[in-house]
Amino acid sequence: MTSRPWLAHYPTDVAPELAPTSLAHIPDLVRSASATYSGTIAFTQCMPNGMNGSLTYDRVDSLSDNFAAYLRETLGLQQGDRVAVQMPNSLSYAVVAFGVFKAGCVLVNTNPLYTAPEMIHQFSDSGAKVLVVSDMFADRLPEVLDKTDITTVVTVKISEFFPPLISRVIRMVQKWWNKSLPAIEVAHTGFQEALAAGRASQKAESFATYLEGITADSMAALQYTGGTTGVSKGAVLTHGNLVSNTLQMISMNGVYIRPGKEIVATALPMYHIFAFTVNLLGFYHSGARNILVPTPRPPSNLKRVFENYKITWTTGVNTLFNALLNERWFTDSPPKHLVASAAGGMALHESVAARWREVTGTPIVEGYGLTESSPVLTFNPLGGLGKDGSIGIPVPSTDVKCVDENGKEVADGEAGELVAKGPQIMQGYWQRPDETAASLKDGWLHTGDIAQRDSDGYFTIVDRKKDMILVSGFNVYPNEVEEQIAAFPGVIEVGVVGLPHPTSGESVNAFVVVDSSAPSAEDIIAHARESLAAYKIPSTVTFVEELPKSPIGKILRRELRDQQPAASGSKPGGNA
Repeated sequence: MTSRPWLAHYPTDVAPELAPTSLAHIPDLVRSASATYSGTIAFTQCMPNGMNGSLTYDRVDSLSDNFAAYLRETLGLQQGDRVAVQMPNSLSYAVVAFGVFKAGCVLVNTNPLYTAPEMIHQFSDSGAKVLVVSDMFADRLPEVLDKTDITTVVTVKISEFFPPLISRVIRMVQKWWNKSLPAIEVAHTGFQEALAAGRASQKAESFATYLEGITADSMAALQYTGGTTGVSKGAVLTHGNLVSNTLQMISMNGVYIRPGKEIVATALPMYHIFAFTVNLLGFYHSGARNILVPTPRPPSNLKRVFENYKITWTTGVNTLFNALLNERWFTDSPPKHLVASAAGGMALHESVAARWREVTGTPIVEGYGLTESSPVLTFNPLGGLGKDGSIGIPVPSTDVKCVDENGKEVADGEAGELVAKGPQIMQGYWQRPDETAASLKDGWLHTGDIAQRDSDGYFTIVDRKKDMILVSGFNVYPNEVEEQIAAFPGVIEVGVVGLPHPTSGESVNAFVVVDSSAPSAEDIIAHARESLAAYKIPSTVTFVEELPKSPIGKILRRELRDQQPAASGSKPGGNA
């Protein structure tokens, strides 16, 4: 095999290796973009009713300076101290995240929907001293804080930096209509108070001292994995990891990302590594305007985004794109200025990709990565050869291969574990040397994903190692089964899992969401038989109202495994 056959398919404007950069760390990236795009709008937060607020690049820069000074001067934090952030997409998020980096501290992104035990684990494991939290989620703190090292809580409003009148209206709706503002029963500091304290103590000459000794190898963020196979682990991502991956993503998209011109629909949460690197860092570096959606559920929450702004890019996961394609307002009036869309986080179904192109008239390309790789490893190049169902080719300065259980590279077309090497690969797992050694071997990250490479150097994910179903000694990959079922008319979403079986070891079980046409279980199984081997055919088809999903919309197969399949294929509220 040629070691890097994919290079033949790089667009002419994409170099195989990253050029040297003057950006030593993330604060350099922030200040460079802020100076270049200064008075232009960096972020607009759009509420479901269309109410909005915005911050310019120079305003984001100055406010994050204030927050950095607050952390160092007011609170007395030191370089390397961890700051936990627990917020949905909002104008405040970038201010806080950039402020943490400018202070020389370490960002710990935390899902706002975490339960108290999940919060305790992540806060105590990271050793975070400060928590910045949306006031909508602060009601869980009394049972959490005394089990962690957190000494300071800063609360943030969802309407921070909105025009005063609009902010008051939003607060009234939150308080009196949807009852989403619980009483805060712990000592806390309001965000505006924190910024004012930082502004009062701020010394321009101090910012350089905050970053003394910070290099590309210094820890920037602790990004916790989902914990699908056990306790969640903090991936140690350095400034170099995140800056490199930002530049890799921008480079791979070439002329399709136009500096200072893109308007991006940012519906995925920025605390997730995909949107964090691609939307927050990547598009900020490119001078784009991020239109922030606090929550994409229901999908109608994006209606005003597409109606009120000339969206040129979207990022999302398969379930988000699929949900939009099932919204009449979107299909009747698709975005007119859209240039391209990027999918990641889970497999993009070919049927969804084909319909997205049909409805919008624009390309949608799939990429692949993990928290441990900052996250982007591969991407289908825009302007080059694209292959539906494929995760594309490695981004610049990245090597990827498929290996067998002995670590030997397999032939093209054969399935093996996907391993990767590049400047975006994490340093390791926080305080977990054994798990680090198991995942990082000779600089290669072992992803746990099973993939194949074709002769062009394009990779296709077969499935997650841990999700593979073993039926009478035969391997069944859920993605393959889901792909076929998803193409059947009337199927909106599908999740496939393996469950114990007395004779075959495991059986294939499908959980399906359907539309009003209500196809039967028998019809779905008959369709599957047309394209799948007998051992891959679902034993049961269970109709459900919705599938369990992560905050970014990824189907949670581990929760499906806990559900009891309906052998009859009965639908919620009725019979098949």
